[in-house]
Amino acid sequence: MFVATRMTKHPISVTSDATIQQADRLMKKYKFHRMLVVDDGKLVGYFSDRDIMRVAPSPATTLSKFEIRSLLDKISVRDIMHEKVITVNENATIEEAALIMYNNKVGGLPVISDVGALVGIITATDILKTFIKVMGLIGGKTRLTLEVDNKVGVMAEITKIFADKGINIDSFITCRHKNNRYELVVRLDDHAEIDDVKKILDERGYKVVHTVKIG
Repeated sequence: MFVATRMTKHPISVTSDATIQQADRLMKKYKFHRMLVVDDGKLVGYFSDRDIMRVAPSPATTLSKFEIRSLLDKISVRDIMHEKVITVNENATIEEAALIMYNNKVGGLPVISDVGALVGIITATDILKTFIKVMGLIGGKTRLTLEVDNKVGVMAEITKIFADKGINIDSFITCRHKNNRYELVVRLDDHAEIDDVKKILDERGYKVVHTVKIG
């Protein structure tokens, strides 16, 4: 799956010449903690509610509401925004987006086109939804975890065991374990009968360490 198919299109943004007061009202309306800044279709920065608080008068100020509004109207978004923005291209894969978020400890990424135009935003929640969809968890799955050696032919033999029993494998995931061994996660349709398969796997030296029905 690609970022372009999972992102939220046309995210709400402000221009760099917007006032702090305008930006603050917009953020409160949509309950945002961060806002993207876009000029002429190009992403030029971002700011957060903390940035607004940093320049706003203290709650203990003796200024009147009119004076506070007047002050905030003199400060523009460009005065508080951060110009360095971590982004992802719309043609990137979901895995790439997830890795960028993980490496940079962020919960969302602006999505840009090849010409640098802002076309969407993708969040950790979007990626989690994609994971659940790809795994087919909502429809129900039987999940087996096996410990296997890292050697040629393991996947072929295991898939043949399931095929000989007429059981369709929905998906495979391999995870490096320890001592040159792997955890192999096998997902099957929820109605699959696996007792006989587990016995055969055990006889062939493939230890089933966990089974569970999900969804």
